[in-house]
Amino acid sequence: MVEDDALNALFLGQMLEEMGHVVCAMEATEAGAVAAAAQFRPDLMIVDAQLRDGSGVIAVERILENGFIPHVFVSGGRVRATRSDAVILHKPFREVDLAQAIQRARADAAL
Repeated sequence: MVEDDALNALFLGQMLEEMGHVVCAMEATEAGAVAAAAQFRPDLMIVDAQLRDGSGVIAVERILENGFIPHVFVSGGRVRATRSDAVILHKPFREVDLAQAIQRARADAAL
């Protein structure tokens, strides 16, 4: 998970764990996200698109160079994703919204 706001990161991490997911890493920067993805090879990424230190969108682009990983961008603003099929969830959101976004991202990966 990549989120540069500590309170949002804790809230989102707890929400994901309550949904049955294992959060293997919490990163706040573009570089940290890329390094964590290489280390942990997650099966899903939840990424804040707009980071204070770098870009979540660029981090995902770099990570996907090594193979596709389903991902959901979360953002409080506008997102300029490079993929037209990007799954974007706007803040604030509810758990059900996150669950639906994750389901869409995984379904897109299966195609």
